[in-house]
Amino acid sequence: MVESWSFSDTVESNFRPLVVIELAKGTKEETIEWLTKRIVDKKANGGAQLLIKPLVTENGAENIYLVGASHLRLLLGAETVGLVKECSDNSMRTFTYSSRKTFKHFADDNHNFLTMAECQYIIKHELENLRAKNEKMIPGYPQAKLYPGKSIVRRLLTSGILVQIFPLHDREELKKLSHSWYGRVKVGYQPLDDIRCYFGETIALYFGFLEYFTFALIPMAVIGIPYYVFAWEDYDKYVMFATFNLLWSTVILEVWKRICAILTYRWGTLLMKRQFEEPRPGFHGVLGINPVTGREEPVYSSIKRQLRIYLVSLPFVCLCLYFSLYVMMIYFDLEQWALDYHTENESNFSSLMLYVPSIIYAVVIEIMNRIYRYAAEFLTSWENHRLESSYQNHLILKVLVFNFLNCFASLFYIAFVLFDMKLLRQSLATLLITSQILNQFAESLLPYWLQKRYNRRMRKGMCSKKTDTDLSLVEQINVEKEMGTYLGTFDDYLELFLQFGYVSLFSCVYPLAAVFAVLNNITEIYSDALKMCRVYKRPFAEPTANIGVWQLAFETMSVISVVTNCILIGMSPQVDALFPDSKMDLVLTVALVEHLLLAIKFIMAFVIPDKPRDIQMKLAKLEFESLEALKQQQMKLAAESLKE
Repeated sequence: MVESWSFSDTVESNFRPLVVIELAKGTKEETIEWLTKRIVDKKANGGAQLLIKPLVTENGAENIYLVGASHLRLLLGAETVGLVKECSDNSMRTFTYSSRKTFKHFADDNHNFLTMAECQYIIKHELENLRAKNEKMIPGYPQAKLYPGKSIVRRLLTSGILVQIFPLHDREELKKLSHSWYGRVKVGYQPLDDIRCYFGETIALYFGFLEYFTFALIPMAVIGIPYYVFAWEDYDKYVMFATFNLLWSTVILEVWKRICAILTYRWGTLLMKRQFEEPRPGFHGVLGINPVTGREEPVYSSIKRQLRIYLVSLPFVCLCLYFSLYVMMIYFDLEQWALDYHTENESNFSSLMLYVPSIIYAVVIEIMNRIYRYAAEFLTSWENHRLESSYQNHLILKVLVFNFLNCFASLFYIAFVLFDMKLLRQSLATLLITSQILNQFAESLLPYWLQKRYNRRMRKGMCSKKTDTDLSLVEQINVEKEMGTYLGTFDDYLELFLQFGYVSLFSCVYPLAAVFAVLNNITEIYSDALKMCRVYKRPFAEPTANIGVWQLAFETMSVISVVTNCILIGMSPQVDALFPDSKMDLVLTVALVEHLLLAIKFIMAFVIPDKPRDIQMKLAKLEFESLEALKQQQMKLAAESLKE
C-alpha cells in the first residue's frame, strides 16, 4: 500500500505533486490497488514508473491521488516524448539522456531544466500509455472490459471510474504570470515565453496569434476612420480601401506563418516529430488487429462511418442550413415591418426601431450557433472516428460551414440580391457590435464574477482551517477540482475567424469594422488571460508547431473576401458608369480583375517564405547532421558485422 499524503505530513524532498487523479466516490479498493500498482510499477513490467500518493484530509480519504516523478524519470520521459531543448551552442536539438550535458542550463541538481508544464505533459503521456497486459477487465468492474494494448486510463474514464485528471497550478509562478500578463493595464507585448512555460505551446500560440491579429488590424482601423468620417455615403472612394484590404488579408496571414515558425522554433515544437496517433477515447468497435502496430484494438468499418456521415450527418447539416436561411427570411420580414413603421411615424422611437430587427437577429444567431455546436459534437462523436485529428477536422468543418452561413448569409443576400448598401452597412455594424457585446459578457463579466466567487471561497476556507503549507495544498486541490475545465482553443479561434470575416468580406461598406475589432481584441486578451489563470483548471500542455486547420480556414476566408470586394466595387456607380452600353463588359471586367487579384494573392503567398532564412538554414543543418549520424551508425554496424 502506498503512503498517504495528508495535511499534517511534511513534504518529501523527492516528491513534487504535479498531477491530480480523482476517482469516483465508492471506487472499489481492489481497483485502486491495481491502478496504483500499475502507475508505480517499472516500465519493463508495463508500468509508468511514477510516484503516487493518496490525499487524506481531516474528513478521511477522498479518492484523490497526487502523481509525481523523480528527476531521472522525467528526464527519461522527456526523451520518450521527443522534447526539443536548446544546446550550449544555441542550436535546438531533440533531448536525449545520454547527451544531457550538452544542453544549456542542464545540471544534475537543476530540477528546473524542464518546465513544470513539460513535466506534467510527460506524466500525462505516461499515464495515457498505461496499457492492459493480460487483464480481461478492470478489477472489481466486470463490465469494464479490457484487452491487450487497451489504454487503462481511457477505459477508466469511459467507465466512469476515473472522474478527472488535471495538472496542479504553481501558485507562486501563477501569481508572477498574472501580474505581468493581465494584472495591470499596459501598452506592450504579452509575455508569450512565460505563457508557454506555464500553459504550453498550444495556448501560447493562440495568444500570440490573438496579439498579432490585433496589431495587424490597426492599419485597417487607422485607414478606415477617415473613410468613415469624410466619405460615408461615397462608395466610389472605397475602391482603394477594398484593394488595400485584399493585399492586407494576404500579407498578414503569410507573415503570421513566419512569426509562428520563429516562435515554435524557439520553443522547440517546430522540430518535434509527430508521434503515432492512438485511437481516441470514444472510439468503439469489434476487437481486431491493427495492421500497423499489430496490437489488438477496436476495429470499425469505414463503410459504416461513411454511411453515417453521408446519410445522417450531411442531411442534418443541410437541414440546419435550411433552417438558418428560413430564420434569415423572417429577419428580412421584420426589417420591412420596421421600415414601414418608420415611414408612417417618422419619430425618434421609430428611428431606433430600425435597429431592433438586426439586434434580435444577432442574438438569435449566437443562440443558434451554440445549439448547433452541441448537435455537431454529438453527431461527430456518433460517426465514431478512430483518431482525434479526424474527429476534430470533421467537427471544425461542420461548425465552420454552419457559422459562416448563419453569420454572413444575410449580408450576402442584402449585398447581391437586394443591392441595398445602406441596409448592408447597418446590418454589418449591428451584427458585429452585438456579437462582440455578447461574447464579452460571456468572456469578461462572467469570468470576473467567477473570480470573485473563487476568492470568497478561498478566504472562507483559509479562515476555517489552519494555514500551514500542507493545508494550503489540500485547500488548493479541493478548490481546483471544482473549477471548470478548459475545453481548448476551438471557440477562441472560431470567434477570431468570424471577426476576420466581418472585417475582410465587406470592409469597403463598413470601414469601422476593424476599429471595433481592435477594441474587442484588446479586452479579449485580458479576459482570456483572466479565464486561464483564475476561472479554469490548469490545462495540460500540448506541443504544437502551428495553428493547424485554422490557418487554412483564414486563408479560405481571405480568398472569398477577394470575390466579394471585387463584386462590391463593380456595383459602385463610378465603375458602372464606365460601361454604360454593355453590362456584360462590366461583368467580364470585374471577373478579370478578380482573377488578377487572386493571381497576385497566390503569387505573394508563394513568394513570401513560410520560414525565415536563418531558420531554414538551421533546419537544413540539423537534417544534414542527422543523416550523417545515421550514415556513421550504419557504417559502424557494417564494420562490426565484417569482423564477425
